[in-house]
Amino acid sequence: MNNPQQLRYSKEHEWLSAADADGVATVGITEFAANALGDVVFAQLPEVGAAVTAGDSCGELESTKSVSDLYSPVTGEVVEANQDVVDDPSLVNSAPFEGGWLFKVRVSAEPADLMSTDEYTAFTAGEES
Repeated sequence: MNNPQQLRYSKEHEWLSAADADGVATVGITEFAANALGDVVFAQLPEVGAAVTAGDSCGELESTKSVSDLYSPVTGEVVEANQDVVDDPSLVNSAPFEGGWLFKVRVSAEPADLMSTDEYTAFTAGEES
């Protein structure tokens, strides 16, 4: 798996970019999660303006295998949902770190347990065995 170094990761397999100057970060699911889900066929993303809380469910991803909750890795306010993913959920599988991002959030609080790339890679290695 190729987990970009500049991102941080949650135990629920979401990734988080560094916040920009306005405090806005991008959220998506990892390649590990996308592979585990199988072909994503439907995405319910949080609404713009919605408050999200770190560790709480804020949407769903439905695949040919199952329906999985989408969790927010941080607390804040959703400022954008990726309409491209709503229109073409397969982007989550084909480009989880690029065009398959899910939403952008103005971060107000960040949990201490977000992992670095190396920590997340070790974490997922334990889940694969």
